[in-house]
Amino acid sequence: MSGAPEPVFSEPWHAQVFALTVHLNDAGHLSWPEWAQRFGATLKRHGLAKDLDGGDDYFNAWLETLEALLAERDLARADQVAELRAAWEAAYLATPHGAPVHLAEERGGGQG
Repeated sequence: MSGAPEPVFSEPWHAQVFALTVHLNDAGHLSWPEWAQRFGATLKRHGLAKDLDGGDDYFNAWLETLEALLAERDLARADQVAELRAAWEAAYLATPHGAPVHLAEERGGGQG
């Protein structure tokens, strides 16, 4: 076995928000030094000075930072983010324990 170990995420959404951030970097929408500064400021604001293990507190701060960046760069409107967050919450609450969570198809609008 060679090379660095693959990152391990405790929740699928942790991996997804991480991958989205990597994609935004690859697409030139943010630089890693800028991301580190913004994310560090979010962690500090939340008082997350303890050792972080990549759990929900860490990724909630990551998501907050990403949402702010998307809004500032006009890559996603705040109302779109709020609507999508509400749709995921409704889907989560309606999903039986242990089953995969899926968004309802009737969200409308499609992409773009």
